[in-house]
Amino acid sequence: MGELRVRSVLVTGANRGIGLGLVQHLLALPNPPEWVFATCRDPKGQRAQELQKLASKHPNLVIVPLEVTDPASIKAAAASVGERLKGSGLNLLINNAGIVRETTLDTETLKDMSEVYTTNTIAPLLLGQAFLPLLKKAAQGSPGSGMSCSKAAIVNLSSIGGSIKEVYLWEAIQAVCYRCSKAAQNMLTRCQSMGYREHGILCIALHPGWVQTDMGNAAGATPPLTVDASVGGMLKVLSNLSEKDSGAFLDWEGNVVAW
Repeated sequence: MGELRVRSVLVTGANRGIGLGLVQHLLALPNPPEWVFATCRDPKGQRAQELQKLASKHPNLVIVPLEVTDPASIKAAAASVGERLKGSGLNLLINNAGIVRETTLDTETLKDMSEVYTTNTIAPLLLGQAFLPLLKKAAQGSPGSGMSCSKAAIVNLSSIGGSIKEVYLWEAIQAVCYRCSKAAQNMLTRCQSMGYREHGILCIALHPGWVQTDMGNAAGATPPLTVDASVGGMLKVLSNLSEKDSGAFLDWEGNVVAW
């Protein structure tokens, strides 16, 4: 397995759970990125304390304020990152931010469905649009042909919960709005892979596994995977992706997940 080598990476929802784990692992790589942009709603708030500690030790970590449901906030974040990169482009955009509502088919509401869909599906679309110029710049500035995560890529953190074939853990948690949002996000990934192919940008949907996070624990049982195991696996998968994988739905071990 190769080691992920990437010059610049942005992770949304980076103040806890899988997002924080991704930032920690990226900073600990033998050849860490020159820039790790970690976004969260309130960089100076209590929920971002772990990120603040990391940033005090790692000058290559930049905490960026971002509310993924606010188009103006997304544009401001893209401008801020662009200024920091000084024309070199962004290699890797990881859309990790996501929410879940423990609703059932009977209790699902317009409000819950709208909020979850906005965060889990619409936000990755808008982030892809806003960061496209920087991703294109990175792809153009990278040597060699083909696609890879070290060149230019969008990684949408999805879920087997969005698999229409599997309908995983239905008895434990219905979470209809979450399942629908992730199924839609998977289609978005396919659309991005086709629309951004001409720019040399790889796009992938990645299931991190059932992980021991606040969200993972919502199903009422202890998830089997630690954040470290999930993130370590995902970074190995990302290091080995090529253009044949663009548009695929894979898990943290590189296995294909059924649509």
